[in-house]
Amino acid sequence: MGGSEVAWPCIVVYAMMMISLMLNTQQIHGALPANTQKLIDEANKRGPYLGLVIPNSFEMNPLLQSPHFTSTDLIIDFSGRRFRFGTIANKKVILVMTGLSLINAGITTQLLLTLFNIEGVVHYGIAGNANPSLNIADVAIPHYWAHTALWNWQRYGQGPEDELPLEANGDYTRKIGYINVANYTVNVTDGSSYGNLLNNIWFQPEEVFPIDGTPEERQHAFWVAVDPHYYEISQKVEDVKLEGCLNSTTCLSNIPKVARVQRGASASIYLDNAAYRGFLYNKFNISPVDMETASVALICLQQRVPFIAIRAISDLAGGGSADSNEADMFTPLAAKNSVTVVVEFIKQLSAAATISV
Repeated sequence: MGGSEVAWPCIVVYAMMMISLMLNTQQIHGALPANTQKLIDEANKRGPYLGLVIPNSFEMNPLLQSPHFTSTDLIIDFSGRRFRFGTIANKKVILVMTGLSLINAGITTQLLLTLFNIEGVVHYGIAGNANPSLNIADVAIPHYWAHTALWNWQRYGQGPEDELPLEANGDYTRKIGYINVANYTVNVTDGSSYGNLLNNIWFQPEEVFPIDGTPEERQHAFWVAVDPHYYEISQKVEDVKLEGCLNSTTCLSNIPKVARVQRGASASIYLDNAAYRGFLYNKFNISPVDMETASVALICLQQRVPFIAIRAISDLAGGGSADSNEADMFTPLAAKNSVTVVVEFIKQLSAAATISV
C-alpha cells in the first residue's frame, strides 16, 4: 500500500516478542494441535521453500488464479495466518498474507521464517510512487529499502547544530537527515521570516539484532539492501510485457514498464501528499512508497535470509493531477502487473538454480 508513522523502537524486537508470546501461550493452553505440528514437520521435510509475502488479498488473488501457480492443496493455519503451499516454475513456494502495515508484515515474516524451511523471501504488491519518472502500473524493483517513520522530533527553538536527546548514548543520530516543517509553510509574505512549532523531524535507523551477532548487542540499519543474487536476477525481468488497460475502452497513455530503481521506503502511513512525496524523492531518491516492505526487509536482514521486493505503482502518492487518489481506479491493474513480474522473476530464479547445479 502507499505508505504512517509509528515511532516504535524496533519492528523486529516487537515482532519477536509477539511471536514468543503467541508460541508460549499456545503451548501452555494446547492451542497448537499435534496434527498442525505434524503438518509443519512434514512440510519442512519437503522444503526448502521460497516464501511469498503478500500484503492483502487483492494482491494475492491474481497469483492464486494464475495458471503459473500450482497449489498442492496443503494449507496450514497458524496464529491468524494462512500458509498456502504450491509451486511456480518448479520452485516450491509458500504464500502468506500479512495484512496492512509494518507490524503485521513483521510478525508474519518472522512466523514464516520461524516455522518453515525458507530459502528466500519475495515480497510483492502495490505501492505509491514518489519518482517523477515512473508512472501508474509500472513495476519498481528497488535496490534498497528503509523504514522512514522512526523519528526523533526536535523541540522548537533547537536546530541542526543542536545535539538530539540521547544522541551521545548512540540511541539517536543526525547523520541521516531531517525535514524542516517550516519549509512547507504556505501563505507567507515573501521575504518575511517564519518558523513552525513542529520544528525538525530527524530520521533514525532501526536497531537490529542479527542471528549471527551477539544477543542483546544492537546494530543499526537504515538502508537495507536486497539480496545481490536476487537483484542480479531481476535484470532479466526488465523486458516483461505489462498490461496497460483497465478494460477494452480505458488504457493508460504510457506503456507500463519494469524499472530497477535505487530506493524504496515504507511507513505505517498511507501517503497521499505531494509535498512529502517530493521531499522523499529529493532527499533520499525514493521511488515506491508502501506500508510493509521495510519490515519484511529488516526481518530478513536479521535472519540472514535472501530477500527482494517487487512493487507495482497504483498511485502517485499525492503527486498526480487528479482530484482523487489514483489507487481507487488502478489498484487491480497494478496488482496484476506485480504478479506478472513476480512469476517471471521466479521463473528466472528457478532457471538460474538449475544452471548452477
